[in-house]
Amino acid sequence: MWILIISLIALAIVAAIAGIVRNRRLQKKIDNGELDAMPEVQEADMECCGQHEVCEKDSLLAAVSKKIEYYDDEELDKYIGTAPDRYTPEQEEEFRDVFYTMQSEDVAGWVRSLQLRGIALPDNIKDEVFLIVGERRINH
Repeated sequence: MWILIISLIALAIVAAIAGIVRNRRLQKKIDNGELDAMPEVQEADMECCGQHEVCEKDSLLAAVSKKIEYYDDEELDKYIGTAPDRYTPEQEEEFRDVFYTMQSEDVAGWVRSLQLRGIALPDNIKDEVFLIVGERRINH
C-alpha cells in the first residue's frame, strides 16, 4: 500500500518537474524571439481531427463516445442483455434489416450505439459489420 502511495507521489513530482522544465524552455524561446507567445491547448474536433491513424468516428469502441444515437433501430432495445450466440435466425434478420438499410459511414456509430445500449451484435453478423467498417477505413 505504501509503495503505491509513494509511487503516485513520485509520479506527481516528476510530472510537475517536467511541466516546469517545458514552460521554462518555451519561455526561453519566447525571450529569444523564436515564438510569439505560449502555445495554447486546442480542442480536437470529435468528428475527425486527422491526428489519429484511424478516425474516431470510424471506431467501434464505445469509449469514444458516451452519446447514444438511434439509427431507426429502437426495436432492437428488446435484445438488451442477450448474448451474441443466443439469437435466433429471425432475430438476426432484424439486425440485418437495420444494418443493410444504413449507409456505410454510419455502421461504426451504430455498433457503438448498440454497445452503449447494452445490445450485443449477433455473432453471425459481426463478420459483415467488420468487413464494411474495415473497407471504409481503407478507402477513407
